[in-house]
Amino acid sequence: MSETTQILEPLIDERSKVESWRLHILIEAGYPLSLAERLAVSEADLHTACAMIGKGCAHETAAEILL
Repeated sequence: MSETTQILEPLIDERSKVESWRLHILIEAGYPLSLAERLAVSEADLHTACAMIGKGCAHETAAEILL
Protein backbone atom coordinates (compact mmCIF):
# COMPACT_ATOMS: atom_id res chain seq x y z
CA MET A 1 0.00 0.00 0.00
CA SER A 2 1.41 3.38 -0.93
CA GLU A 3 1.78 6.28 1.47
CA THR A 4 -0.83 8.26 -0.48
CA THR A 5 -3.38 5.46 -0.09
CA GLN A 6 -2.70 5.27 3.64
CA ILE A 7 -3.30 9.01 4.00
CA LEU A 8 -6.48 9.12 1.88
CA GLU A 9 -8.31 6.19 3.49
CA PRO A 10 -8.84 7.88 6.88
CA LEU A 11 -9.97 11.08 5.14
CA ILE A 12 -12.53 9.21 3.05
CA ASP A 13 -13.77 7.33 6.12
CA GLU A 14 -14.09 10.55 8.12
CA ARG A 15 -15.93 12.27 5.27
CA SER A 16 -18.33 9.33 5.03
CA LYS A 17 -19.09 9.60 8.75
CA VAL A 18 -19.79 13.32 8.47
CA GLU A 19 -22.05 12.85 5.45
CA SER A 20 -23.93 10.08 7.26
CA TRP A 21 -24.44 12.31 10.30
CA ARG A 22 -25.60 15.21 8.10
CA LEU A 23 -28.04 12.89 6.32
CA HIS A 24 -29.48 11.80 9.68
CA ILE A 25 -29.99 15.42 10.80
CA LEU A 26 -31.63 16.42 7.52
CA ILE A 27 -34.02 13.48 7.59
CA GLU A 28 -34.94 14.34 11.18
CA ALA A 29 -35.69 17.87 9.96
CA GLY A 30 -38.19 16.36 7.54
CA TYR A 31 -36.29 16.48 4.26
CA PRO A 32 -37.28 13.73 1.82
CA LEU A 33 -34.49 11.18 1.38
CA SER A 34 -33.52 12.30 -2.14
CA LEU A 35 -33.09 15.94 -1.07
CA ALA A 36 -31.41 14.99 2.20
CA GLU A 37 -28.86 12.90 0.33
CA ARG A 38 -28.01 15.75 -2.04
CA LEU A 39 -27.69 18.25 0.80
CA ALA A 40 -25.67 15.88 3.00
CA VAL A 41 -22.87 15.55 0.46
CA SER A 42 -22.89 19.24 -0.51
CA GLU A 43 -21.26 22.26 1.08
CA ALA A 44 -24.69 23.55 2.16
CA ASP A 45 -24.83 24.86 5.73
CA LEU A 46 -26.63 22.24 7.81
CA HIS A 47 -27.91 24.70 10.41
CA THR A 48 -29.34 26.96 7.73
CA ALA A 49 -30.98 23.98 6.02
CA CYS A 50 -32.75 23.03 9.25
CA ALA A 51 -33.59 26.61 10.25
CA MET A 52 -35.25 27.27 6.90
CA ILE A 53 -37.60 24.34 7.46
CA GLY A 54 -38.27 25.49 11.01
CA LYS A 55 -39.38 28.86 9.64
CA GLY A 56 -41.84 27.28 7.21
CA CYS A 57 -39.83 27.06 4.01
CA ALA A 58 -40.75 24.13 1.78
CA HIS A 59 -38.08 21.42 1.62
CA GLU A 60 -37.78 21.67 -2.15
CA THR A 61 -37.41 25.45 -2.02
CA ALA A 62 -34.81 25.29 0.74
CA ALA A 63 -32.79 22.72 -1.19
CA GLU A 64 -33.00 24.81 -4.36
CA ILE A 65 -31.67 27.85 -2.49
CA LEU A 66 -28.93 25.94 -0.67
CA LEU A 67 -27.71 23.93 -3.62
